[in-house]
Amino acid sequence: MTDLIFITQTKQLIDSLKSVCANFGLGNDGNEFKIITQLFLYRYINDKFSYEARKQDETLAKAEDFQAALEAMHADDFTHLVALIGSKAPALKPGETVAYLYNRQGQENFASLFDATLQAISVHNAGLFSITSAGGAKDSLFDQLSLFIADTSQRDAFCRSLISRLAAFSFEKMLGETYDFFATIFEYLIKDYNSDSGGKYAEYYTPHAAARIMAAIMVPGPVKHVTCYDPSAGSGTLLLNIAHAIGENNCTIYSEDISQKAAGMLRLNLLLNNLSRSIPNIVKTNTIAAPYYLDKKFDYIVSNPPFKLDFSDFRNNLLNDNFKDRFFAGVPNVPKSRKEAMAIYLLFIQHIMYSLSEKGKAAVIVPTGFITARGGMERNIREALIERNMLRGVVSMPGNMFASTGTNVSVLFIDKNADAAGIVLVDASALGNMVKDGKNQRTVLSAAEEQRIITAMNEKQAQEHFSAVVTAADIRNKNYTFAAGQFFDVKTAYVPITAAAFQQRVNDFSQDIDRLFAASAELERAIKQQLEGLRYA
Repeated sequence: MTDLIFITQTKQLIDSLKSVCANFGLGNDGNEFKIITQLFLYRYINDKFSYEARKQDETLAKAEDFQAALEAMHADDFTHLVALIGSKAPALKPGETVAYLYNRQGQENFASLFDATLQAISVHNAGLFSITSAGGAKDSLFDQLSLFIADTSQRDAFCRSLISRLAAFSFEKMLGETYDFFATIFEYLIKDYNSDSGGKYAEYYTPHAAARIMAAIMVPGPVKHVTCYDPSAGSGTLLLNIAHAIGENNCTIYSEDISQKAAGMLRLNLLLNNLSRSIPNIVKTNTIAAPYYLDKKFDYIVSNPPFKLDFSDFRNNLLNDNFKDRFFAGVPNVPKSRKEAMAIYLLFIQHIMYSLSEKGKAAVIVPTGFITARGGMERNIREALIERNMLRGVVSMPGNMFASTGTNVSVLFIDKNADAAGIVLVDASALGNMVKDGKNQRTVLSAAEEQRIITAMNEKQAQEHFSAVVTAADIRNKNYTFAAGQFFDVKTAYVPITAAAFQQRVNDFSQDIDRLFAASAELERAIKQQLEGLRYA
């Protein structure tokens, strides 16, 4: 029950911050997302710092008033404390805590103090917690939040309301627990900014079922000291699941995404999941046109790439010699009339193949049409996966797994050391139950169904009308199709029957046909009679 209490309390904090925004005219405003997520982040890093500080300093651990004890520390002792904490938590000076601001709400120009405090935290934590752009510039951890209030006379009151809500809450007791409830909190935090109606965040969210299945198939056993990468990371669902499967201390995360908002959500997700040391590896860039990690190879790559993004502005730049090795199958043409049909995901697949280390493994979500397309770039990529011995298997997922799109998807499993004699193709399209998700319907897999998919892949099981274990030669003979159904045996069921029973069935069929023919003749007669009765008025 303790985790449910913490989840409820944290959701209440989020709701209270949204209430403040609404009361000051920022409800559903474009800046509300920044205010809510950044204040949530401030409260979290404040508590993470105090939690780690208590573990390192006995005086702070025993203090009834932590803030007073922190402010009373000698400067040298505080410097030593920060060194002991290291990268486990952001460094907060005594004058930068939530408690310090709460105790000074009454002073004039409080909004200026509030903004200056957050800015100072951004500056001296930039090395560990800032996001990098393609040009190498670092973002600010916090904005000047009071400036989102246009009426200057309301800014002090706005900031006082915010700090009062923050001061009434603490993460510290949660940080000492071993259960994982932050996935639930993160989803609740961004739920109003992760829908087709409220914003454009739906593309950053991958269902946890798909992410769990991908991680369990990619990491069936222990691994250590590996790199994980997502070239279209969004909020990080796929990266977090692969990191949990490997172990947070056994992997380093790298990511690229063109959206600053997505990068901000990923930063928060890494902080909440004990992966803050990988935050400097978050890069805001156009992965296809300006890849930041082009010269780096990765051990594990996961991706839910965009399927229909308009890349016409930089398409021709991808044709120069610098990109030929990466885009071996070519660059998709820009349709003259249907820009929404642009197959940018084909560029991501090629980029992922290029970015794998010698022992690399990848899992990529693709439109199911990719696995059966008879020609074009799709077939060329599939052929390359077979001829380079890189295809481990494919899972065709149920329809409507993603609430934001009706596109049927499959997961492509790539392995630089794949078994050409044991490629597993799974057709899971018939699994799951349809449930209501807001205005949409989506398919939900049970735990047993998820495990069935994972087991079939990892144990190379052939199951009737569900999975097939084939060779590279088998796939060549089928024009490089990756559809499991193409390899299912067609079986005819035979039922023993006597000669007399057989003759009786023939007689029954004959009598049925005679009755149908008679009925047809009567219908023809009636139609003809009706036609003869028609008269010109």
